[in-house]
Amino acid sequence: MELRIFQKGFNFSQDGPGNRLVYHLQGCNLRCPWCSNPEGLSLQGGVSCSIDEIVAEVLRSRAMFFDGGGVTLTGGEVCMQFSAAAQLLDRLYYEGINTCIETNGTSPRLPELFPVLDLLIMDIKHHDPQKHKAVTGVSCLQTYRNITAALAAKQPLALRIPLIGGFNASVEDAAAFAKLLKQLGVPGKATLELLPYHEYGRAKYDSLGMEYTMGENAHVSAAQVAAFARCLKDEGITLIHT
Repeated sequence: MELRIFQKGFNFSQDGPGNRLVYHLQGCNLRCPWCSNPEGLSLQGGVSCSIDEIVAEVLRSRAMFFDGGGVTLTGGEVCMQFSAAAQLLDRLYYEGINTCIETNGTSPRLPELFPVLDLLIMDIKHHDPQKHKAVTGVSCLQTYRNITAALAAKQPLALRIPLIGGFNASVEDAAAFAKLLKQLGVPGKATLELLPYHEYGRAKYDSLGMEYTMGENAHVSAAQVAAFARCLKDEGITLIHT
């Protein structure tokens, strides 16, 4: 079995704990206009690597996994290559490698991966499934279900909200997120990180012949982020910054 990978490399603490070997898997089911990895949207492209090749590379890299590091699979969307990703995670977990995935949480099969994950990092992009679908193309109701399932399974869980001006970054949005997270049972059981909008991937769109549609109103100020954070903290939600 093989995985299609469009990028790999080491990163410290931003994709899970410690120093991690991060594999970006090809393919995504969402079409977020702010995506910083548009080259990973299609299932085509990237480099095809066998599970054996990846496992061998990871085992050679053990000495680099300091401060609780290990391997993180991200994307694209990991669950677009579900069977191969599951097989890789199973083998790494068996070898005692710390495992993590970053996901949009929309796959109903996601709970199948919990037994071989040391950490699950999941985006929660909106508190309104219809608005989420209108902008990304997919509802986020399954993401909510997977958050509930992860908490029930006592799966270590780190949630992230990408803050996008005009989409989900107002004080009213913060209050709605706080209400939703309380309904899902998140306070005291999972962490949350706010990721303000950035344009790191903008140049990629030109190189790929794609239009970058995000305007200046997508930016959020430090004051907006602070106000959003205060609203969540007041509801007992634990915020972190990596």
